[in-house]
Amino acid sequence: MTAAGLEDLRAEIVRLETDGREEMAERIRVARAHGDLKENSEYHDAKNDAALQETKLLRLRERLISAVVVEPADENPEIVGFGVTVHLTDEATEKPVSYTLVSSAEADAPNGKLSAESPLARALMGHRPGDLVEWQTPRGARRLRVTQLSRPTD
Repeated sequence: MTAAGLEDLRAEIVRLETDGREEMAERIRVARAHGDLKENSEYHDAKNDAALQETKLLRLRERLISAVVVEPADENPEIVGFGVTVHLTDEATEKPVSYTLVSSAEADAPNGKLSAESPLARALMGHRPGDLVEWQTPRGARRLRVTQLSRPTD
């Protein structure tokens, strides 16, 4: 996990322990005020959501306990590696896209965080700016050009 990912994990735990629990308690309180708890679906939904939130919190705490921070490799700053943000251009569409290579626990591709274990990340590893990388997708090959690399301290 990256250092930034660890901080995000800690922040999410704090948010769930404070605001998240307060919001759930308020939902339960409001639903309880609606009357008969046997027939009160809003109450049961709030209780179920609270239980799901506590389960999520437990899993996040377990992840925090076992987290190992891995610093980006500084061996060669011009090569794609873990923790590096890779700026790419799709050769077919000329659309630019950027991904930071992170642990699978931190991965969130729509937000630019790509698991270092993913097929695309594995294809990018070891490449330099200017390199053309061919990546196989279920819909066929895509060609991506590495345009720039940035490190967390950049």
